[in-house]
Amino acid sequence: MVEEQTEYDTIAAISTPPGEGAISIVRLSGDDALPIVMKMFKGKDLTKVPTHTINYGHIIDPKNGETVDEVMVTVMRAPKTYTREDIVEINCHGGIVPTNKILQLLLTNGARMANPGEFTERAFLHGRIDLTQAESVLDIIKAKTDRSAKLALDHLGGSLAKLIRGLREEILDTLSKVEVNIDYPEYDGTEMITTKLLKERTIEVKKKIDKLLETAQGGKILREGLATAIIGRPNVGKSSLLNYLLHEDKAIVTDVAGTTRDVIEEYVNIKGIPLKLIDTAGIRETEDKVEKIGVERSRKAIDQGDLVILVLNASEPLTDEDRQLIDLTKDKQRIVILNKTDLPQKIEIDEVEGLVGKENIIQTSIPNNIGVDDVEQRIKDMFANGIESSQNAVIINNARHVALLNKAADSLDAVLVGIKNGMPVDLCQTDMRDAWEDLGEITGDSYKDELLDELFSKFCLGK
Repeated sequence: MVEEQTEYDTIAAISTPPGEGAISIVRLSGDDALPIVMKMFKGKDLTKVPTHTINYGHIIDPKNGETVDEVMVTVMRAPKTYTREDIVEINCHGGIVPTNKILQLLLTNGARMANPGEFTERAFLHGRIDLTQAESVLDIIKAKTDRSAKLALDHLGGSLAKLIRGLREEILDTLSKVEVNIDYPEYDGTEMITTKLLKERTIEVKKKIDKLLETAQGGKILREGLATAIIGRPNVGKSSLLNYLLHEDKAIVTDVAGTTRDVIEEYVNIKGIPLKLIDTAGIRETEDKVEKIGVERSRKAIDQGDLVILVLNASEPLTDEDRQLIDLTKDKQRIVILNKTDLPQKIEIDEVEGLVGKENIIQTSIPNNIGVDDVEQRIKDMFANGIESSQNAVIINNARHVALLNKAADSLDAVLVGIKNGMPVDLCQTDMRDAWEDLGEITGDSYKDELLDELFSKFCLGK
């Protein structure tokens, strides 16, 4: 377990987005939070007000006595706070000038600027939350759909940590029984019984880890969105499709080939599935330097995409560039759209069906709103099954968790291989202990300092 630390300096940061708004919140956490604020607060004595109350007053510059802003100050005393330290939140008028002025006064009068995610890091270090819950805080902030937000809330509530710790307890119980048998080898058949126990328990835990890993693909989609590259030759309707799916004119649509010079990325919810839509520059041979950069980025988007939507122009014959795109995406999950079906058809559908399969083709006329609903339904049919079938299950949606689960599974496989090869039980036991350690890194029951630095650096200031 993480050893609780008690001596920390007092940190401060702005917790609301920069810019103009109704209010801004400047947050402090630490033993000196209240004394620091009292140096510049004109109102009630905050050291005497009840905890978890909000108090009216003004922030005054201690140097010249000038009023900085009219504020409401929330006082929350340890240990029943987010960080388990004293927390003060100053609610001021939204705007860059008053917010920054208040932060500067706090820093001048004894606080230190918080690092990204340091409030949440302190919550972890003080034992209020584990690492899975800390990561879920960031997932809630970045959630793209109701389902992804619910998943993050489930993890924040400890559903994943409970499951992982249950697996660790099973391993620890097995190791304890094995240790007892090793310590008392005088009984007949002890080695056989120990090996049998170790094998059975290893298989049980491995099955549970494998079942958890099966949810990883659906979890990745919920967390990051389904990376969807919309590709095709210039002027086939890619940007029109993007605008339709977004229900807004995000991309420029003209009859001029090569209008889209860069990769445009937008998130959209398609029937409960978050899509990271990527409208790429039309892929063709070009001498235009700017357009050429866009084409190269488009090829990269294809490589990194989970789904490719290939748009072809049904009013033109299939070209060599179209055939190259079909070949380029043959190993990807894809939907092929024959667009502009409202115009006289010139494309050979039989040839297209032979190259991509009839079941992958959808005919559309995007400006006339024909066939685009079928595109949304096809996306749902392709990817929603894994997500919907696990509505009530714990889902893995974090690459770090997946890597550690795979590492633990490999260690358990090594246990089974060792037993099969007749290795001594104590050596097999070492591999099982490695699995226990790997699972501990998921929750933070065991961790390295570098992990915390990397993890919390992804958070915003003030969280």
